[in-house]
Order: sequence, then structure tokens, then C-alpha cells
Amino acid sequence: MTVLIVESATFGLRGLLSRWLIQPQPGVFVGRLSARVRDQLWALVTESGKAKGALLVYGAQTEQRFAIRSWGQTAREPVDYEGLTLMRRPTDSKAARQHYAKRGHNNEE
Repeated sequence: MTVLIVESATFGLRGLLSRWLIQPQPGVFVGRLSARVRDQLWALVTESGKAKGALLVYGAQTEQRFAIRSWGQTAREPVDYEGLTLMRRPTDSKAARQHYAKRGHNNEE
């Protein structure tokens, strides 16, 4: 199973991706692909410049049984934590860092 999420993608790119994957929501594509087709679609998305960001989730031989690729500006970013991939909200602003620090989440790396 492959899930591809593209952010701020053009209609042309979304139409092209819908040839191989179904689109249950705008910008979210799901389907079963071979590794070769998956990698070619990923290259198409990342090299075309027709989207601001993308996340690819696919089955892999890992502890979690999936792997994540990220490119460009996305609402979440994958972070490796002791061998597990977790998703984190990017906290670029000082206000966001202070907000999370008050809630007990320290984002100093």
C-alpha cells in the first residue's frame, strides 16, 4: 500500500497521479504500486516543481512495516526517534516553541 500526499499541487500533477492512484481527498493519493513505479512517481513529484511539498508512505522491511519520505514544505516532518519514525509539527516561530515548552514539549536540539 502506498500513500502519497502532495501539498499545493497543480491540477495537472493531481490528474497525472490519478492515473495510477485513487484520490479520496484533494492532494491525497492511495494505491498499490511496484517499487519501480512508486520511485518514478516520487521523482516526478519532486522534480516537476508543481507542488510545494510531498509526503510518501509505503510498505517497507522496517520495525513499523512502513517508511516515510518527505520533500519540500509540508505540514508535518518525519523524525527518527530511536529507530521509529514519528511525525512532528515544524515549530519555526518563537511563539510556537514557547507554546510547546509550556505544555512540557522541549524542542531544543
